[in-house]
Amino acid sequence: MLRVVLIQFVTSLVGAALAAAVWGTHAGISALLGGVACWLPNGLFAMNLALLVHRRTRLQTAPSAQQGSTTVPAVVWPILLGELFKVVLIAGLLTLVVWAYHDVVWGALIAAVSAVLLVQPAALAWTER
Repeated sequence: MLRVVLIQFVTSLVGAALAAAVWGTHAGISALLGGVACWLPNGLFAMNLALLVHRRTRLQTAPSAQQGSTTVPAVVWPILLGELFKVVLIAGLLTLVVWAYHDVVWGALIAAVSAVLLVQPAALAWTER
């Protein structure tokens, strides 16, 4: 999962460089900020998943662990709450970008957000091989 975040990071940088080369500095900054607003929460979510897997593995290998004692909701709720936090954080960061950076180039921002979010399924499929 961390490789997917790295691919999103690189996509963000490439998108910002392309936007800056084609439409200028403000477009490059807009694209970079839009990309960061998307891959940063995804990185935090990936770290949360890694910690969840580590904790679960550690609990299952403990000598006193009972097999089958972990219920499905005990695993699903942290993932769902992490996903909810990720979406809220993306929306909040994008709102902050629009509020704080007054020279936003909307086309570059939307293109970067789209590219970073759309590269995720392709990166997951590629890293799963």
